[in-house]
Amino acid sequence: MTDGVTRGRAPNTLRAYRSDLRDFEGWCGDRAASAVPATPMTIAWYCTALADAGARASTIQRRLAAISLAHLVRGHVPSPTADLLVRTTVAGIRREIGTEPTQKAALVTAELRRVLTATPADTLAGRRDRALLLLGFAGGLRRSELVALDVEDVRETVDGLSLRLRRGATDQGREGDEVGIPFGQHPDTCPVRALRDWCRTAGITTGALFRAVNRHGRLASERLSDGSVARIVQRAALRAGLDPSQYAGHSLRSGLAATAARCDAPEREIMRQGRWKSVAIARRYIRAARLVAENPAAFCGL
Repeated sequence: MTDGVTRGRAPNTLRAYRSDLRDFEGWCGDRAASAVPATPMTIAWYCTALADAGARASTIQRRLAAISLAHLVRGHVPSPTADLLVRTTVAGIRREIGTEPTQKAALVTAELRRVLTATPADTLAGRRDRALLLLGFAGGLRRSELVALDVEDVRETVDGLSLRLRRGATDQGREGDEVGIPFGQHPDTCPVRALRDWCRTAGITTGALFRAVNRHGRLASERLSDGSVARIVQRAALRAGLDPSQYAGHSLRSGLAATAARCDAPEREIMRQGRWKSVAIARRYIRAARLVAENPAAFCGL
């Protein structure tokens, strides 16, 4: 999918689409059906098979987007995904299985402290993990933003750090964004100190900020991947006695929003730090954090 039709879509989105299309092509190949161009009947059958296999509605919708894009790129306009049969089938699937997204738990400050306490501060990998966890939380950073950071994107200020984000999901024009990271109130949970410690110990002065550390404790040259962030969070949660299946890379970002909301930080400032353009999406985290604390039942003297 290299046509101009793909312009304006984030690299991570295109990678996901390629993976989705490979799945569809493999499924069609097993049934001697054409993948591109595909008939509406084939696509409807595929969506039904996905639902029967336990796929979420969001997964099915993304697969459809990938199939549609593949058809448009190859000149099949309109895409068969727009056919009434496909739309009716997908609508029925959504009614049957629901559309509520499966969200990972937010790693709020109390749990982040537990995680950091269980993360070694005397190994190279431990120092990296501590810096990554704290920076990801304090900046409300996406996984892709964390691993894309270079040393040159970090600038120390009187109040902490200034991060230049060049590849954010909402920065399709590559204009970049700037995020402030304040000093922590406690040295052991300060993101600025943790990042300094990691860079100093690893001897990193240029290039990728977060890199792999091999099993011998030696620094590798390659930058961490998006998936590495999720694995680091899950391993840290496991060490702290938390259920690792409940957490992922996004838990840092949602953890900032949830904790800040509980501490009555202004909604507009939470949105600005997390760079949420949609009020509705930001309020998912804020509303969840305040579900009990501001519940009217708490004012009833029970």
